[in-house]
Amino acid sequence: MTTQRVTLAHGSGGRMTQQLIQQVFGARFANPILDRMNDAALLSSVEGGRLAFSIDGHVVSPLFFPGGSIGDIAVYGTVNDLAMMGARPLWLAASFIIEEGLPLKDLRRIAEDMAQAAARAGVLLVAGDTKVVERGKGDGVYVSVAGVGVVPEGVHIDAAHARPGDAVLINAPIAAHGMTIMTLREGLNFDADLQSDAAPLNGIVADLLAAAPHVHAMRDATRGGLATALNELAQASQVGILIREEAIPVHEAARSVCALLGLDPLYVANEGVFVAVVPPEEAERALTALRAHPLGRSARLIGHVTDAHVGKVVLETALGAKRIVPMLSGNLLPRIC
Repeated sequence: MTTQRVTLAHGSGGRMTQQLIQQVFGARFANPILDRMNDAALLSSVEGGRLAFSIDGHVVSPLFFPGGSIGDIAVYGTVNDLAMMGARPLWLAASFIIEEGLPLKDLRRIAEDMAQAAARAGVLLVAGDTKVVERGKGDGVYVSVAGVGVVPEGVHIDAAHARPGDAVLINAPIAAHGMTIMTLREGLNFDADLQSDAAPLNGIVADLLAAAPHVHAMRDATRGGLATALNELAQASQVGILIREEAIPVHEAARSVCALLGLDPLYVANEGVFVAVVPPEEAERALTALRAHPLGRSARLIGHVTDAHVGKVVLETALGAKRIVPMLSGNLLPRIC
């Protein structure tokens, strides 16, 4: 390609489209399935499990930030959604809506980040599509990623499966991703060691299930943060969830920024944090497995499922008082992922 920016001709379906696909994407995602360049990927048959399928769109602004980029979280978002069902993610397909004028160096960087993220997660990108829209109508690039995985036999995870008495575990400190994006976007120069926690969770989930095979429910705490993830589980299972303020790990730099801005870390988005609801008899084994993984060294038991206050999340404060933690209302920070 002689041009250094995306043009409308790159979306025409002709020679320049082929060059874009081959030189930017094909060069980074080469594998026997994608290389055939068919209209659909033909995948191997699956035995010994159920297929899981998910799709996630990403419009994060800015495109690049400390700890990641839109390319990283486009891959991790779909991988993690599959992992939350206990699936082993296998194949991804990506759709790129590219704005005319986007520097090709930025698109190459995004593609490279996606390739590295896919390798880290152990998945293949086997199909894709590109479209180019006029300047001013696409905000650089939007990326949607669909994914297919396999849920092994014996794994039955569902948001509606939480039961009274279950333990509620979390793998890592909250609020790092959201506060990283906010400080960067708003030009806030805090002297804080902040970067996104974007990471693939399928590896740590596999370790968790090996130690605690009867996990009832899981949720990654992305948009809306931990509070919203727990509310979704409580409502889906028609149970109550009681959490302890002192048990919830919060990224220290993010905690400081939240305090300065008057924000509650419970509602701040994350990209490498999930909660697992496990039977009480498996809680200790589950915690041990989480803490043995690099993404779970700060894993904690943060609360329990209860048959009281059905459909609601209650926080026990450090002073022993209790308050309802509602689902996020409105949008704390748009374009977060």
